[in-house]
Amino acid sequence: MSTVTATRDTAAAREAFRTLHERGCFVLANPWDIGGVRRAEQLGYKAIASTSVGFAWSLGRDDNQVSRDEVLAHLTTLCASTSLPVNADFEDGFASEPAAVAENVRLAIGTGVAGLSIEDRHGIDLYPIALATERIRASREAIDRSGENVILVGRSEGLLLGNTTIDTTVERLIAYAAAGADCVFAPGIRSLTDIKALVTAVAPTPVNVLLIDVSMNVPELAAAGVRRVSVGGGFAKAAWAAYERVARSVLEDGHWPRGNRDD
Repeated sequence: MSTVTATRDTAAAREAFRTLHERGCFVLANPWDIGGVRRAEQLGYKAIASTSVGFAWSLGRDDNQVSRDEVLAHLTTLCASTSLPVNADFEDGFASEPAAVAENVRLAIGTGVAGLSIEDRHGIDLYPIALATERIRASREAIDRSGENVILVGRSEGLLLGNTTIDTTVERLIAYAAAGADCVFAPGIRSLTDIKALVTAVAPTPVNVLLIDVSMNVPELAAAGVRRVSVGGGFAKAAWAAYERVARSVLEDGHWPRGNRDD
């Protein structure tokens, strides 16, 4: 498996990424291939993040059906294609036990990423909070041992799965921040009231929010104290929806959707 030595450019990307977390609010694009990375650069994004579901779909698989080594190779490719910081959607660390998660985090650092997230999800359930916290602590220790300036994101999946409350989620994210997460993330949180409560509860740890539906917008999230906003698999979902709409029109109607072909 190829790795990327922490070159000057990698170090610069990591430093830039950490600086982005210090003040204001920034938006992450979530591309799944080099073409998407280049488009994000051209549009003016300051950082990108991988998307597990976007990458899986590009391989004709469902989310969480891609191996650790495939993800490591994918991250290496993304990092090598851009000078922008890359945050890795590293799923659950591809292991359950903290020591194994730490080893996989060490490998992820070698791809050149500027940040990586570790989920507390195991299938359709959450790891017990004590184990989930130990997994974050082990990830933090792996980053510290590496000597690399990599952001660790503690991510709680309960709201996305629909099997927990905002109070329980906040409790988990407070624990992850205390265990060494540089940033915390609860995909599925929508209410500005809940978001403000989370920002206050974990302060000064930065909060990432997923732009999950049309009721949410970046200026309001920024005003609520959110430090970074991501789109997750949103761009991939939009791309595949457009593909299916056009492909269905050509197959069933024999022509491009009216008014939608870009000539």
